[in-house]
Amino acid sequence: MRHRFSLGWLGASLLCYWMLCGAALLFSDARLLENPLAAAEEGSVQKDQLPPKDTTDEATSEAGPPRKSILQWYFESLGWFYTIAFLGLSFTLVALIVMNLLAARRQNVVPVALVEAFEAHLNEKRYQEAYEMAKSDESFLGQVLSAGLAKLSAGYDQAIEAMQEVGEEETMKLEHRLGYMGLIGTISPMVGLLGTVDGMVDSFSLIAIAGATPKPAELAEGISKALITTLVGLWIAIPAIGVYGILRNRVQRLVLEVGILSEGLMSRFSTVAPGGGAGGAKKVNR
Repeated sequence: MRHRFSLGWLGASLLCYWMLCGAALLFSDARLLENPLAAAEEGSVQKDQLPPKDTTDEATSEAGPPRKSILQWYFESLGWFYTIAFLGLSFTLVALIVMNLLAARRQNVVPVALVEAFEAHLNEKRYQEAYEMAKSDESFLGQVLSAGLAKLSAGYDQAIEAMQEVGEEETMKLEHRLGYMGLIGTISPMVGLLGTVDGMVDSFSLIAIAGATPKPAELAEGISKALITTLVGLWIAIPAIGVYGILRNRVQRLVLEVGILSEGLMSRFSTVAPGGGAGGAKKVNR
């Protein structure tokens, strides 16, 4: 379990690093207030067809408004608070996705090799070896089978009850880890909504406080914060909810398979009475 936890955070760190580098490379050269189509059309026009321009107008147009990269614009619109909040949610989401993908693998829940080897030991009535093999296996099925064999000396009903208790405990661990992904999918749009309200309050307060008509650029700062925080919140929430639904269905299917296989493997001990009177249950030593 600790191994999967460490792999999850390591994978999240590497993936987030490459995602940030990719976003920086993608948006660092992308400029706002540029129109490539207009620039191409302007270059294709003959110089003799253009009307004479005043040098004053040329100087003013060349200066123009300051141009920013999209990445810089996003950062300035979000501010430090929302940037750190969204980065924390993104990093945690990636870590949870990696850990849940590792935990929901069939090899970690229902390993085929364990099923075959365990059944072979039972067929040969090597119950102690079967118990030790299941106990040493960290998979979901291994923990369930070892709990059933450990309680088999108290009777078949007690063994089934012990298997169900361990199964519920392992299922709860898987569902709790998945639940955090659903929580991020719920919190991210709420953080975006908070930024929306915050940005609109800034814009309307500027209108209310300003003695004259406020500048459009100043109003645009609050509106851009409102829209970009909502956009980033949805960017995080949509994949979180989608992956959560897919992994939850997979976990439920694997848990059902564990229950069917474990009860099928232990059904041969259905005649064992309390005290281990049949089936060699006494041979299992914990």
